Amino acid sequence: MSERLERLINLTATLLDTRRPLTLDELADRLEPGYPDELASRRRQFERDKETLRELGIPITVGPVDSLGGEIGYRILPDDYYLPDPGLDPAERAALHLAVTAVETGGVEPLDALRKLGGAEGEGAGEAVATFALPAHLDLCFDAVSRRCALGFAYRGEARRLEPHGLLHRFGHWYVVGHDPDRDAIRAFRVDRIESVPTVGEADGFTVPEGTTPADYLASDPVTFGADAPVRARVLVTAERASLVVGALGDAAIEENRADGAVVVGLDVVNVDAFRSFVLDLLDHAEVLGPPHLRDDLVAWLANLAEEAP
Repeated sequence: MSERLERLINLTATLLDTRRPLTLDELADRLEPGYPDELASRRRQFERDKETLRELGIPITVGPVDSLGGEIGYRILPDDYYLPDPGLDPAERAALHLAVTAVETGGVEPLDALRKLGGAEGEGAGEAVATFALPAHLDLCFDAVSRRCALGFAYRGEARRLEPHGLLHRFGHWYVVGHDPDRDAIRAFRVDRIESVPTVGEADGFTVPEGTTPADYLASDPVTFGADAPVRARVLVTAERASLVVGALGDAAIEENRADGAVVVGLDVVNVDAFRSFVLDLLDHAEVLGPPHLRDDLVAWLANLAEEAP
């Protein structure tokens, strides 16, 4: 776990556990990893942490430490932080028990969450039928985004640099999105395809332009990133995956709604490799309708892959 992520977790726990607002000096004494001794650096680092927690939806309240109102402190009110009791009945808790024990989530203990919802009812699944693991380096990317640190890493055999603006989850994958200083353009990288442990630069190493929304960069997945002229592709997506794809691409991508619930979406493709990955991630739930050369490229790539298979 990165030092920044550990401190954010400890900061949240400390602010939740206090019965009165804590000053920055008190937080600095209690937290491990701690804040810098130098006052200005301590304040800047704390303000970044506070902003990050609020962006994650964690409500930090600010108020006087005592009735005299001389010092300002911080805390997280439990009523603001914790979800209300959903009032699940035994049958609903049993269904959740079965569901969470059928999935492995990369070291997370699902029964801990069930206990907070009233306990585990009924029988579990016995063994997991699916596994979901977080990709390597996701914590480093998160740390770099929150502290505005430049990243360096190997990607598809090439050394790349990135000033990360945000992390996004699309089509079952995590992407780190930001400014590529070598290409002077916005780029997105799938985190699980980063081939080396990223190097992380100094904090506040770059400035994110005001009004930047990383989700806008990835509205059509990374198929739009590149220097060539875009080609309009049409992809048929089955009803089983239609809502997932439309949710990621937006309603504007829909070119046709079919009676069985399937949709035809349009994408402006620049990066053919990324487009191929987009289609293959959907397995048999997607079919490239056109243009012919994109469809032929995918068919040829699959045929070559099948020939190379042992």
